Formats: sequence, C-alpha cells, structure tokens
Amino acid sequence: MSRRIANITLDNIDDLPLPCRRCVFWELDPVARSRAEEAGASDIEKEAWVSSALLEWGSIGKIVYMDDLPAGFVMFAPPAYVPRSAAFPTSPVSADAVLLMTALIVEEFQGQGLGRILTQAVAKEIHRRGFKAIEAFGDLQNSDTRCVVPAEYLLSVGFKTVRPHHRWPRLRLEVKNVISWREDVEVALERLLGSMTPEGVLRKVGQASNPA
Repeated sequence: MSRRIANITLDNIDDLPLPCRRCVFWELDPVARSRAEEAGASDIEKEAWVSSALLEWGSIGKIVYMDDLPAGFVMFAPPAYVPRSAAFPTSPVSADAVLLMTALIVEEFQGQGLGRILTQAVAKEIHRRGFKAIEAFGDLQNSDTRCVVPAEYLLSVGFKTVRPHHRWPRLRLEVKNVISWREDVEVALERLLGSMTPEGVLRKVGQASNPA
C-alpha cells in the first residue's frame, strides 16, 4: 500500500474520523465547549480554530493516508493555542515544547507503525521551528476520554514521564532523539541501496575480470 502524510488544513479536515472531526475538547475551554456542543456548532468551532491557528502559527496537524484512505492523524500546537491544557493538574507544558493534543490510528490500520511515523513527522516539523520537544498529557486509566492519548501509547513511541500523576501524567519526547534516529535509519538505507546499484555491480564485475 502507498503511504503519504499531509498537513491538516481546511481542505482535508473532513478526513478526520468521527467523532474527532467535531471534537473541541482541546480547542475550547470547558465552558465554551459545552456551549458549542449544546448549540450543535462544535464542527464550526473546530474549523474556526484550525483556520486561526494556521494563519497565526502554521501547521497544527498531520494526516497519514494509505492508498488515499485516511488512516490516522495527530494534532499539535503551542499550549497558548490550547485552552484546555491549563486545566490539567500536571500543567504547564514546558516553554521549549509543543503540545501533542491528540492522536488516533484507525482500527484497520493499527499495528503498522503509523503512530511512530506520525510522531517523527511532528518532530521534524517542530524542529524546523526551533522547538526542542513534544509534550503530552497521558491518560493512565485508558478511559472513555478519547481526546487524551493513553500514556501507554505515548511511552511506546518514545515519550518519557516528566511529571508523574495517578491519572494525567505529563510526558516528553526530545526532538533531537527522534531526528537522529530518523537520520540514522535513512543513512543506513541509503548505504544499503547504494551497494546494490548497477554501477556497484559493474565495478565488482570489472574487478573480477581484471585481477591485479
């Protein structure tokens, strides 16, 4: 299957799976969220948040597609753009970090490493913007609060706990570690493929036919 990653924009926001498409858990404070949900306007509020964040800050999420089917996504932003982040007992997010708000892999595409791929894409993005880390509030109880990423998942893609809590620990992933891992893999792959080029094969054949 072919795979591609795209930035979340107003053009593809409808590719977010339900109920995430209409969820404004992170984007609004609890009072504003309740009002939006009661009015049936949460999808409009989400679009407004995405539009504002894109204009003021830039990319705020990634979608991974498998054969043009949306297979998962991740959303992130500086904590100043995420009103709900201040409500967690383990806040605030570090000044040198971007907050990973939420992430989801569609069930049929789970187990293929897409979560780690999305994490690497986010790390590369914020590294270009001068941030040193990604932080997230994890859910240790794997409750029905789907908007908060399970702590187990965060640990599985390299996050480390920096502020423990019985329910909502804050975890951190150093960007330099993700970038260096990615580069090491790419260099190794390039060397492997380079050793298999026709030029390499012809050179070995020439050396065999013309021994010193």
